[in-house]
Amino acid sequence: MRKMLIGSALAIATAAGAGYAAAADDRLGVNVPKEQWMSIAQIAEKLASQGYDIREIEIDDGAYEVSAIKDGKRVKAYLHPGTGEVLRTKTRNR
Repeated sequence: MRKMLIGSALAIATAAGAGYAAAADDRLGVNVPKEQWMSIAQIAEKLASQGYDIREIEIDDGAYEVSAIKDGKRVKAYLHPGTGEVLRTKTRNR
């Protein structure tokens, strides 16, 4: 199931135009040209190595938005598209 969600996220990311992807987000302070973005596979691999069980990856406001489980809690994380750095997280109990 995880492969299907990552594949769906890749389709969403591919469908997003370069102009949208490069749009600045005032809340996250992100402004990265699409050609400098990490791939969804790279983002997924990086988060998995940090203990995240990824459920979904989307593009939101010029950054990657990831829904995952970590340490038994649901996490929504916003990642810098060029570096994969976690910019902000929201955590809830399962």
